[in-house]
Amino acid sequence: MFVRAIYTTGDPTKIDAAIRALNTEGRELLEDRPGYRGASVFVDRTLGKLLAASWWESEEARQNSDEVLRERRAGMLEPFLGTVAVDNYEALVFHQVRQPEPGGGLRVTRLEFDPTDTDLLADTFRATVVPKLETLAGLARASLLVDRERGRGMVGALFVDQASLAASRAGQAAARHEGAAKAHVTVTGLEEFEVVLSDVRGD
Repeated sequence: MFVRAIYTTGDPTKIDAAIRALNTEGRELLEDRPGYRGASVFVDRTLGKLLAASWWESEEARQNSDEVLRERRAGMLEPFLGTVAVDNYEALVFHQVRQPEPGGGLRVTRLEFDPTDTDLLADTFRATVVPKLETLAGLARASLLVDRERGRGMVGALFVDQASLAASRAGQAAARHEGAAKAHVTVTGLEEFEVVLSDVRGD
C-alpha cells in the first residue's frame, strides 16, 4: 500500500474543528476515490499537532486522489491550521493484531537511512522489531512506511489505550535500539498521539 501523511500544527484550542472536518467531509471525499484503503487521524491536543494519513492500493491511486483533494485540504483544516507538511510513503510492513480504536495511542518513530539500505530496514523490521512489539501488552498495529528516494521513514506503533502506550515505552525503546543498529538507521524523532480514527483495510 501507499500512504499520504499530512502533518499539521496550529492553535490547540481550535483542533476539534479540524478533527470534525476530517471525520466528516474528509472521509466522504476519500471514500469516493478509486483505490482508497482507509484513513487515520491522530492528535496531540496539548501542543496542537494533527497527523492524518490516507492509505491507497497503488501509487497511482494516491497521486490521482491528491489532485482532487489538495485544494480542499486547507479549507477543512481551518481555523486550526498554522503549518502543514505533506509526505508520501510506501507501506513496506503493515502488521495488524487488532483494530485500533478511538482513545488509543500512537507512537511515531521517524527515521533516516541510506536509500540502498531500504530492503535491509524492511527485513530487520519484520524479523527483529515486529516480534518484540508483539510481546507488548495492548499492541494493535505496527507499520513501517518509507520514502525510498529520500531515505526517510516512519514506524507507527498503535496501542489499544493510553495506559498500554505508556507501559510500552521501555519495551519499544529496546526494540528500537536493536532494530536501528541492525538496519543502519538514524532515529530523528519520537512522538506520541491520541488515536481519533484508524480504519485501514490491510488485506
